Amino acid sequence: MKNGLEDQYVIKNNKRLRYGYTTGSCAAGAARGAVRMLLSGETLSEVELDTPKGITLTLQLHDITRGETYVSCAVQKDAGDDPDTTNGILVYVKAEKFSVSAAEQAGQERKTERSRPQIILDGGIGVGRVTKPGLSQNVGEAAINPVPRAMILREAEEAAQEYDYEGGLKLTVSVPQGEEIAKKTFNPRLGILGGISILGTSGIVEPMSEKALIESIHVEMKQHFCQGENYILVTPGNYGADYLREHMSIPFENNIKCSNYVGETIDMAIDMGVKGILFVAHIGKFVKVAAGIMNTHSHCADGRMEVLCASAIRAGGSLECAREILEAGTTDEALAVLDSYGILKETMAVVMEKIQFYLDHRSYEQILLGAVVFSNVYGLLGQTRDAEELIHKIQEQAVGVDDIS
Repeated sequence: MKNGLEDQYVIKNNKRLRYGYTTGSCAAGAARGAVRMLLSGETLSEVELDTPKGITLTLQLHDITRGETYVSCAVQKDAGDDPDTTNGILVYVKAEKFSVSAAEQAGQERKTERSRPQIILDGGIGVGRVTKPGLSQNVGEAAINPVPRAMILREAEEAAQEYDYEGGLKLTVSVPQGEEIAKKTFNPRLGILGGISILGTSGIVEPMSEKALIESIHVEMKQHFCQGENYILVTPGNYGADYLREHMSIPFENNIKCSNYVGETIDMAIDMGVKGILFVAHIGKFVKVAAGIMNTHSHCADGRMEVLCASAIRAGGSLECAREILEAGTTDEALAVLDSYGILKETMAVVMEKIQFYLDHRSYEQILLGAVVFSNVYGLLGQTRDAEELIHKIQEQAVGVDDIS
């Protein structure tokens, strides 16, 4: 069945990748279908949904069940060609009637104009609950983000008005597979427990979207900041987290993973009011920062051996040493060359100096930035000028010091 995305795609790495739609769109479509079937008594096979992106979707309705006062149905998530852990899951919405007076007593009604229905929206099985402050939902609320929430309420309200219904409606979003899938997402780190979040700012999934990953970094950073962490601990990935846990006396569990987005992470921190960031990173990623490369993905830039070669020359290395570095396939091989020529320590000092320079250049020295750089083979390679100060501030912060400025 055509869903409205047949002509929507992007080109990535010379491949055509098709668009999909979000869990928010699934929930909004299921809400529209459930309310319409509840109020009309009819059975629908599909609904149309206008997304914030401006694309109109045609969504099939699955697993329709009904009782005297409720109807439940589901929409299946289609992530297109994006590697999304939620692809193929069913997102359910149960719509049920209730007396308006009961809602008023509970203080949960949605305040609207007199002629509009009063709607309660909540999460059920497989939709996470917020347990920590700093997110767009309050502690205790279902993890249904603002745009999907607005979409769901809009669709339910329009369907109710279509049938001149002015009573109360309770909508419950559930995802039977959500609790298991959530273990593979950022939710446990964010304190969202029991399931996935209902997400999407445009209603549409753009395959391999950098925007989505950067937004997840922003959400996690905001939560840490709202919990009083003015100095943020950041690792590009699992290597950094492992090194923190095994070799450093700072709270590794508080680290935020920035993936390849060093520059964007700095930019977001400045905008948020964060006072400092300490990066703990493997040389294979962070040596690129010594050349001012702020997106460390290999598709954006490499230059690892060139940076190490130039740094070795500045540290007094010979032409033959430089040639061997340029022929190395990995940073660990290059480090072995530097070690064999007896200039590993001196070269790393040059690299640390350049990393500090470009971190400060990115931030215009508005916040305190530093890096601890290591190798899985050689261990600690060095740290930048301001790293030690940041380590102390993060240690103090962890034990509850109120003023660490």
